[in-house]
Amino acid sequence: MPSFLPAALIGATLLLAPDVAAQESGYRPTFRPETLKRTGTANPNIVMVLGTTHLANLPKSFQPAVLGPLLDRLAAWKPTAIATEDLSGLQCDALRRYPSRYAETVETYCYDPTPANTATGLDVPAANAEGERLVAALGKAPTPAQRRRLAAVWLAAGERFSALVQWLRLPPPERRAGDGLDAPLVAMLTELAGRRGESSQISAVLAARLGLERTWSVDDHSADTQDDPDPAVRKATDDAVVRAWDNPASRQRRANDERLTADLGTPGGVLALYRSMNGPDAPALVYRSDFGAALAAPAGLGRGYVGYWETRNLRMVANMRDVLGRTPGTRMLAVVGASHKGYYEAYLHQMHDVTLADVMPLLRE
Repeated sequence: MPSFLPAALIGATLLLAPDVAAQESGYRPTFRPETLKRTGTANPNIVMVLGTTHLANLPKSFQPAVLGPLLDRLAAWKPTAIATEDLSGLQCDALRRYPSRYAETVETYCYDPTPANTATGLDVPAANAEGERLVAALGKAPTPAQRRRLAAVWLAAGERFSALVQWLRLPPPERRAGDGLDAPLVAMLTELAGRRGESSQISAVLAARLGLERTWSVDDHSADTQDDPDPAVRKATDDAVVRAWDNPASRQRRANDERLTADLGTPGGVLALYRSMNGPDAPALVYRSDFGAALAAPAGLGRGYVGYWETRNLRMVANMRDVLGRTPGTRMLAVVGASHKGYYEAYLHQMHDVTLADVMPLLRE
């Protein structure tokens, strides 16, 4: 291919190439957003991150009732918004339009809002707009009919845990069909209220207790991609990452989990588990066992996985920042799988108008 660069410039480029590589490897930006915080305000945006195990994966002997003291401590912090590790209805609606890439993602992470769309006559975007309108119009003493209607609309919006918040805020005798909730939707909410999951047993319960009108679904799977079509490449990648995960840090994590989950029959055991997952050394242990190990896999076979993970966390934090920007002065509790906690806090710390709060004082014995 002919070159259109002047010969002198080509020569200069060739002469500088080795030094450029060295400079690139050691470059550090001088602009550091985390040093330029908005300070001196009476109403800062504050985020507290609670790293959690996925409650659905705990032994069957685990009973959500033992979460009581954890909920008491979180409620005492008085969050005004709760972010959950769920895909928003709007993102699921978008992913459904690209099935060649996201069919498996939708099947795994999105629930089908069609019954609620039919019951309310609203598609997902319209239901999200209507949900926000209804929240703004609730007033100080919403009627049970208003809450039932809002629950139905949140289900149509793809925001089932926000719907559960409205359901839990109803007096038990008012948890019935009507105002857009038909019998199948009532059955869905009843099942959701009993589901063993942190979004139902921690986030929605806490939101209802605190008088909030919804939770915020901030998970993101738009970085999901189809597996490589070549089965040999898929196997080589999977094998390399699995081998990388077989390391001392992973064995330490498993031992910790086995020890701590064996004592979940008491509130004290639950608090011990959460102290372990949220301790200052926990993110580094997660990195050594998982993402750092994958990054060091031979032939760079773990780099795609790590790229997906970083992208997902960046987009999750961006979703949280969007919520904070809507109402400056928000106190946000983010409930998320413990492997995300270190990334959440590192990325949030870079933001000018976000202050982090340590959850550990709430978890002390």
